[in-house]
Amino acid sequence: MRLRIDLAYDGTDFRGWARQPGLRTVQGTLEAAIARILGGDPRLVVAGRTDAGVHASGQVAHLDLTEAQEHRLRLGRNPDPTALAARLNGVLGAYPDVAVHRVQVAPEGFDARFSAVWRRYSYRLADRTTGYDPLDRARTTYVNAHLDVEAMDAAARGLRGLHDFAAYCKPREEATTIRTLLEYDWHRDERGTLVANVKADAFCHSMVRALVGGCVAVGEGRLTPAHLAEIRDQLQRVNEVKVLAARGLTLAEVGYPADDLLAARAEQTRARRDDVDRASIAPVD
Repeated sequence: MRLRIDLAYDGTDFRGWARQPGLRTVQGTLEAAIARILGGDPRLVVAGRTDAGVHASGQVAHLDLTEAQEHRLRLGRNPDPTALAARLNGVLGAYPDVAVHRVQVAPEGFDARFSAVWRRYSYRLADRTTGYDPLDRARTTYVNAHLDVEAMDAAARGLRGLHDFAAYCKPREEATTIRTLLEYDWHRDERGTLVANVKADAFCHSMVRALVGGCVAVGEGRLTPAHLAEIRDQLQRVNEVKVLAARGLTLAEVGYPADDLLAARAEQTRARRDDVDRASIAPVD
């Protein structure tokens, strides 16, 4: 039995998603809670592995149960897998910084990571116009300037499309930096906080925070919207684009195709990953 788990967390006191020996992580915390209920050594597969300090309101993971875990689940007081969410939240305690929204039996072919067709992030900024609010310090980055949100929005929209975003990523060996940026825009909410909406088929390491840093440079008047596209096309990181703090970043949503297309999407994504890996290690003339 494969379960789909929808969850949220405040990333402030976590060292990212992925379990690490001796460090508190979202994966490690949630797997420990699952083990208390179902036993065994559960291993979660997640849609997007967030960095230290990054939050999530719409994270998705899946869990493959062993026969023993499935048997234990069925023998519980409530054998319905959807009741597992409440049991997990009970184990996580009062006011936890990670909470499970839903647990359900995953559709045939579902893979939290490889079946996803897009991920959406939001990023929150406060500036001199809004002022610093200590109650928002864990989820909003403060910039000591008056930011031009219209210029930032224009710059963001100019970065959309299928491109190599090497200039806006922290490179990883044998990993592609080609991504399709489906949406990127900025607005001020009802309180004046600047909010970015960033949606792509996938993101490479630190990509969203670098894209935000580029737009902040535009909002401050240090760069023009055209400069951001030029930097992108140079394929090299530059000092003018800073990677902003993790606290302002939240994984908001993960998109999946219709149930009958889940398996095909996962197979397609794995094949593309294999092709990239083979190309990255092929000899170059």
